[in-house]
Amino acid sequence: MKIDIFAKNLELTDPIRAFIDNKIGGLIKLFRSDEAIKIKVEIARTTKHHRSGDVYYAEANLNIGGKLVRAEANDNDIRIAITKVKDALQVEIKKLKEKKKDRARQSKNK
Repeated sequence: MKIDIFAKNLELTDPIRAFIDNKIGGLIKLFRSDEAIKIKVEIARTTKHHRSGDVYYAEANLNIGGKLVRAEANDNDIRIAITKVKDALQVEIKKLKEKKKDRARQSKNK
């Protein structure tokens, strides 16, 4: 799995990079070992002058078999935003896999 990380209006520190690799990289267990997976992650500070509210933004785009899976989240803590994105991606990936299994079952029964 290859994770491309982009930061906007925010310094991408080693601890944040490691956190993203740990959280988003954990999704690899949902795929076969022979699948080449590439995920683009963008994190940003939405504004520089606000101190409270949803200040941080995280987004992830994943292409699986020609299907785009996308998740985004805003929060006042960058780590929570990244975790929300990971959870949303996990749900979307599972939905996509279930849909694929259902199609296979339907075609098998015909």
